[in-house]
Amino acid sequence: MNDLLPLLVAVPLLGAALLIATGRRLARIVAESTACAVSAGTAGLAIVLLLNSSPPMTEWVGGWQPVNGKSVGIVLTGDGPGLGMAALASLLTLAALVYSWHYFDEPPRRHAGSFPALLLLFQAGMCGFALAGDLFNMFVWFELMSVVAYALTGTRVEEAKAVQGALTFAVVTSLGAYAMLMGLGMLYARTGELALTQIGRGLDAHGGPDALTLAGFVLVLTGLLVKSAAVPFHFWLPDAHAVAPTPVCMLLSGVMVELGTYGVWRVYGTVFAGPGGVPAADFQRVLIVLGVLTAVIGAVMCWYQRHIKRLLACSTVAHTGLFLVGIGVLKPEADDGIALYILGHAGVKAALFACTGILLDRYGSVDEQALHGKARELRPVAVMYVVGALGLAGLPPFGTALGKAVTEEAVGGPLTVLFVAASALTAGAVLRVAARVFFGLGPAPQDEGAYETTGSGEQPETGRLIRHVPDTMTAVPAVLLAAALAVGLSPGFAALVSHGVSEAGSGGLVVSTPHWTLAGVLLGLLSTLLAVAMAALAVTRPGFLAAPDWSLPLRRLQSGHIGDYVAWMLVGTALLAALALPGIAGA
Repeated sequence: MNDLLPLLVAVPLLGAALLIATGRRLARIVAESTACAVSAGTAGLAIVLLLNSSPPMTEWVGGWQPVNGKSVGIVLTGDGPGLGMAALASLLTLAALVYSWHYFDEPPRRHAGSFPALLLLFQAGMCGFALAGDLFNMFVWFELMSVVAYALTGTRVEEAKAVQGALTFAVVTSLGAYAMLMGLGMLYARTGELALTQIGRGLDAHGGPDALTLAGFVLVLTGLLVKSAAVPFHFWLPDAHAVAPTPVCMLLSGVMVELGTYGVWRVYGTVFAGPGGVPAADFQRVLIVLGVLTAVIGAVMCWYQRHIKRLLACSTVAHTGLFLVGIGVLKPEADDGIALYILGHAGVKAALFACTGILLDRYGSVDEQALHGKARELRPVAVMYVVGALGLAGLPPFGTALGKAVTEEAVGGPLTVLFVAASALTAGAVLRVAARVFFGLGPAPQDEGAYETTGSGEQPETGRLIRHVPDTMTAVPAVLLAAALAVGLSPGFAALVSHGVSEAGSGGLVVSTPHWTLAGVLLGLLSTLLAVAMAALAVTRPGFLAAPDWSLPLRRLQSGHIGDYVAWMLVGTALLAALALPGIAGA
């Protein structure tokens, strides 16, 4: 089985190369069918390996095994979390390819396979990052994933805002990658190793943490937190989502951002968790403070958006904060809960973006106010939107609800309130959109000049407004929502996830199998009821929950200026260093 690990990266790379080489001579249906077959085959292989990943698999590519404890080769690690993220990335790529079947009305005449090829390259980068067992190749796959994402985000090069959004995305995340590269250079200087486990052993052999080690930690963490869109590194995400094609948004919010969070968990647990790394108390302080800040700002920004794609992007930021808090408490139960939460969230968020894409292609707008009551005819889409919002709120038995409940029990105390409030606020915003857009509830809203981005006057991604919604565009979100439900309903799925996470993160020690508890169900119902109440209040009394004056400066921080975002990135890096200062002082 170990020999099959490289195929998870090689197959989509070869598929993309085939489409690029032959795309000029292939009919569009052949190119799209080939891409779907490659993506589906990779997803199937990832699932097979996942079910046979006990004990975890390790493959030194090309047979470059360590000699006398020293390594120079590329190592892939096939454990539960890595293979799980590779399977998730592959399945969501397949969903994006099916959704985009005959998606663009006029693809480039000379290259029908360019868009599917880019999606396969994106899949390869995500799978490589998930399986990378050495820090340098995490950076390499990080960059491949990012470069392809820039191209996909700026697909509509004829629009200035698409180019601007892609450029912002490229500059900010490239700087994050350079920070990661500098950090791994420092760790290599300290240990002479690049493999994650061997860096960890080298740090432990060196003794307690010193300033060089902790500087490397801060820089590596900066790169990963930029990718995961944690505050204040998050500004690129709403701008990118606002201009990226809908299938790309499904991947950005459904799996790419989560891969950044996964990277934080992987690197700390493998490299910095030992006595020569970063003290647990310092790591907890860093992640919990940033997580709380991210969840609160993301949820508030989500509520006060009217551009629906930006609203969903801010919701992703808020949930990233919850994921970071769960990882930051350093409890195996919380790791299990976050794994389930990520899986459920991927299905729900990708489905919501897919439904929003239907609105854009049907009405040429993603503005909540401009679309008031216009989508009454889209009954199936309305149902899926409401179901997705309820899943986002954590309504049992969604996988999001089970993951949220398990994590809430692990974090305890005031942090539980954060989980309830953030999920209620983000889901309430989505329910408010559904009530106004699909059911025409409430008075017709008045335009508010304070909003700089409204979502009106958008160009449909299908080339022209569609009168009939293709079956693929409605089937994909329906399947994704069903999958999110299955995560919470499947009897043995939570146990499988827990076993894989525990085997990778705590040496095979399974503390307890995640399961539904009365407290978890009640908290899920509470967050759902709060979301419904807030949405109802916003629709019936729009002035009561309208954007207050204090929220305007917060919204205007999303200025669109690259220089501002770079400055905030530097502020975030300084904040990370300040939060880790006790460890530096102790060194």
